[in-house]
Amino acid sequence: MQQQKNLQIGVSDFRHLIDEGGYFVDKTLLIKELVDSGFHVSLIPRPRRFGKSLNLSMLKYYFDYRKKDTQPLFEPFQIWQAGERYRQEQGSRPVIHFSLKSGKTPDFEQSKRSIHLTITNVYHSFRWLLEEGTLTETEKSKFNSILSDKADDSSYYGSIKELSKYLYRHSGKKVLILLDEYDAAIHAGFYYDYYDEIITLMKSILGNTFKDNEYLYKGVITGILRVAKESIFSDMNNLGVFTVLSSFFSDKFGFTSEEVRELLSHFGYGEEYAEVKAWYDGYRFGKTEDIYNPWAIVNYIARHTDGFQSYWGNTSSDDIIKSSISDKNNTALRNSVEQLIQGGTITRRLNENITFPDFYSDPTIFWSLLTFSGYLTPAEQLTRTEYILRIPNYEIQILFQEIILTWLRIDLKIRETTMRKMTKGLTENRFAEFEEAFRSIMNDTFSYFDIHTEPERVYQAYVLGLLGMLSDHYVIKSNREAGKGRYDIMLLPKDKSQYGVLMELKQLEKEATEAKIQAALTDALSQIERNQYYQALQAQDISERLDVAIVFVGKEVYLSHQFS
Repeated sequence: MQQQKNLQIGVSDFRHLIDEGGYFVDKTLLIKELVDSGFHVSLIPRPRRFGKSLNLSMLKYYFDYRKKDTQPLFEPFQIWQAGERYRQEQGSRPVIHFSLKSGKTPDFEQSKRSIHLTITNVYHSFRWLLEEGTLTETEKSKFNSILSDKADDSSYYGSIKELSKYLYRHSGKKVLILLDEYDAAIHAGFYYDYYDEIITLMKSILGNTFKDNEYLYKGVITGILRVAKESIFSDMNNLGVFTVLSSFFSDKFGFTSEEVRELLSHFGYGEEYAEVKAWYDGYRFGKTEDIYNPWAIVNYIARHTDGFQSYWGNTSSDDIIKSSISDKNNTALRNSVEQLIQGGTITRRLNENITFPDFYSDPTIFWSLLTFSGYLTPAEQLTRTEYILRIPNYEIQILFQEIILTWLRIDLKIRETTMRKMTKGLTENRFAEFEEAFRSIMNDTFSYFDIHTEPERVYQAYVLGLLGMLSDHYVIKSNREAGKGRYDIMLLPKDKSQYGVLMELKQLEKEATEAKIQAALTDALSQIERNQYYQALQAQDISERLDVAIVFVGKEVYLSHQFS
């Protein structure tokens, strides 16, 4: 019987995870894929919290010749059965491992200073070289200038390459260099307006480290994007770039369906797989489908009593994306978001080479950012650069709904009390209060939306946005199959003692008569019953429900309801 493991949330040190009995989703075949790769340097961008840092730590402990006692850490995992060639690589060579996350600051000088301190800390971890008789007196002087943080800027540019030379001389083996979050400072540089300076700095550091480094065995660089403008990688003819569109390493970051099933089963939640899939599955990396968000999965298990939540979305720090998506003046973008929220797709060209200075003039960059950052995922590739995109799962759908809430509540100054009155009226069987608040919000804000194109879609996205604040207590679904058709909106209570809500929305022309409006309301309620949409609630052991009909006539709204 497998020994019960525990969850180590946020731990990115592989040895600590294993030594503390933490559950490790076996990604050790990344080692095999790296050894087999013909590229000396691999750039592997992935969304945040998809396991990049833990994977690099795993590589460090596997290869590092100063950590030969780590063999028992790997014996239970797949790499140890992959063949003698790969076992021989264990503890075989020097490893330099560092992250540039600290360079993400609002100011260039502060960013540069943080990056210098990171390199100083790397040198501190190898200060034993000073006592090994490996370095000349001149080299010791250079080494100490980095250790004491007194080196000039140019010394830092080539410092990692110099360190790899010292390690090669000491071990006789070429060095594995692992760089995490290489683009953190670049994101900040664009957002805080020091992009040109940080690009120059990063090009110097990465170019000196990875280009024409005769002491390099392999390099692995992780981040979120491939940054291309004035490219910091332009001179590297030994670089392989493997984004979420590539099939290389496609199942090594994020969890597969099989891995999630095993993880849920280990902790006794195997019967919840279907709901977990709806909430956190849906990513496609290369040709690998059904990739799950690992941060969301482990947090759901660890906080199981809290139920399904938006765990990954709440960690977001993507300032560029948030500021662009919240721009109330961007009508075309807003319409696309509304279409996606309803479960629809959009077709866009993606560019793997992100050019930040062209962000506001080239629309492909925005959709590429959304995709590579994990907010959207490719459903299908149409041409070499054109893809059908969709929201991957319910967690991300909630995030987009909350963006609409931001438009409504902040940009449009909707009072919080009115929003809460509306939602409480709906969920506490005070329909008159719901109707009054809903009408008030509609009258104050609906002109904000462009309803000249596909009005039904706009109406539904609007209502979904309004209901988004209920997501802590209800699963909000739209356009799903149930009974004999597709309901418009369903509120599934997480507390099964509460009633569910089914909504049917209809739209009529501005000139519609009172009789036609009443007929539409009656038909909407009948449609819920006739098509047996309530079966979706019954399947979740929800016996009581509120049926709501909403008819939009231009910018006027009419409501009716029945309780069953």
